Amino acid sequence: MHALSSNKLSLGMPALLLWLLPLAAMAVEVKHAELVPVNGKYLFSADLDYQLSDRAVAALQSGVPLFWDIKVLVSQYRSYLWNKEIAGRDIRFRIQYKALLNLFQVRNESSSNTYSFSTLGAALNLMSTLRNIYVVDAAALADDENYFAAVKVKLDRDALPLPLRPAAYTNSQWYLASDWYEWPLKK
Repeated sequence: MHALSSNKLSLGMPALLLWLLPLAAMAVEVKHAELVPVNGKYLFSADLDYQLSDRAVAALQSGVPLFWDIKVLVSQYRSYLWNKEIAGRDIRFRIQYKALLNLFQVRNESSSNTYSFSTLGAALNLMSTLRNIYVVDAAALADDENYFAAVKVKLDRDALPLPLRPAAYTNSQWYLASDWYEWPLKK
């Protein structure tokens, strides 16, 4: 009898641990990103691919706004301790479905520009193509140092309505993010 209880416990623990661990639902892929020097400034461009989970689409179609954070970093390689962050840029999009208008609205929270689309695919396409966004002055980067840039995209679950947050933290369909995409910076 005791061995049976122990066996049930040993089978139940891995299942419980799997439930507790967040499973990344890789909903965004950074297909290409670059920082290009233009007139003494580095400008960021990227191509992203958003793949929303069924729950995220259902919430969006129910009028829940989804906030997406895009973090761009420029760091200096260092052989000791940690790499040194030189500059960063945060870009934030809000996508929301307006049922009365039957439109998807995308707002770039960084620039306050708002766009409307008749399909979700068209709205995501706008958020997927980022071009010529200022990140750092070229003067901030020393010629004799090596630098790299990185970008990460994630859904801001903290911006979801309060009743939806517990589900967002326990269901892997709400873990919508990309991995860090890194590349060496050419000076």
